[in-house]
Amino acid sequence: MTQVLNATRDLSGGFKVDLSRGERIGRVSSEWFSRPADERYLSLSELFEAVQTRTERSRTRTVESAAIRVEASRNDAERLTLVLPGSDIPIAPTHWSFGQLASLVGAPAAYLRQLPAPLAGINLQYGLTSHRSEQVKTLEIEDGRVELRAVTGPDYGRIFDRELVAAVQRIAGNGTGDTRWKVPGVLDWSTSIYNPRADITKDTTTLYASDRDVFLFLVDDLNPIEAGRLRDGSADLYFRGFYCWNSEVGAKTLGIASFYLRAVCQNRNLWGVEEFEEITIRHSKYAASRFAREAAPALARFANSSPMPFINGIKAARERIVARTDDDRGDFLRKRGFSKAEATRIIETVLTEEGRKPESVFDFVQGITAVARDKTHQDARLDLEARAKKLFDKAV
Repeated sequence: MTQVLNATRDLSGGFKVDLSRGERIGRVSSEWFSRPADERYLSLSELFEAVQTRTERSRTRTVESAAIRVEASRNDAERLTLVLPGSDIPIAPTHWSFGQLASLVGAPAAYLRQLPAPLAGINLQYGLTSHRSEQVKTLEIEDGRVELRAVTGPDYGRIFDRELVAAVQRIAGNGTGDTRWKVPGVLDWSTSIYNPRADITKDTTTLYASDRDVFLFLVDDLNPIEAGRLRDGSADLYFRGFYCWNSEVGAKTLGIASFYLRAVCQNRNLWGVEEFEEITIRHSKYAASRFAREAAPALARFANSSPMPFINGIKAARERIVARTDDDRGDFLRKRGFSKAEATRIIETVLTEEGRKPESVFDFVQGITAVARDKTHQDARLDLEARAKKLFDKAV
């Protein structure tokens, strides 16, 4: 019987998962690999304090680009600072903001960085003086010295990193298990057992922030959802998850992705992903209002929603039998744009992994996503995954 398992069930020993089903998504793993220790946080409160403190030390303003004065020291070929209108205090651009500034005035940042500071300053000053848009928006921070964290066009709609973290805190508390939402557990590859109660350490955390961005990944893995049975008769278990990201300095958009999944491994790859949905918001003029009106409520709706539509969708796809013979299977796939070779591989994959040939829409969807996982080229993989999702959506 399809059901939501009792949240009080003892999951100290974890639960078995089938990794041959659903998609594998590596976005969180990429973040996990790239983050040094000082960008990893063990709780949402710790993360919020870091980004909040940063915001409190920052200020933003709009200035005339032609009024920005570039200064370079002849005694220090590496030193280049900016003096903004209304202040005599020199501001040191960060590596990121220097690139933004160069791009804004049409100068090649990589080339300027190779020049002695005085020569780079002359070129940058010329670009600022002749900059057509005339105004730029700056984000400055004072921490012992004043630094320019970001420089953008005047219509840049900044969403501060603290706003996203605060929105997540409203549904996830500290992110350590005080609510349903927490840093994920770990899959044991030797047994295919997923342990949702793994300790949160610098090695396992999925809460990140750098001077350029934030990234958070949380799951509801203490409340697994049963949606049918596996080949051996055990429950096919899922749990909900979401990740979100933002950059208040313009390094990336704001975005939220929600999904159901079966496991998270030590390297933070997501396994057995179903119903992946993503929204992004560019930092345009009205970005802050869009975040308040669309993104934050969407995150809250997902966090508090019932899993029954997802469960019923899987049940409907399992029950919809579309092929009983080999001819039916080939015809079903070819009518949906799959080549003969692709159809053969999909059918063989289901036979290998399930011990029988595909009959239901759910069988074919699992076969397509399994084939997609083996694609080395991302475009080919994404195309197959999109076609599988379209097939599933039509069934429900």
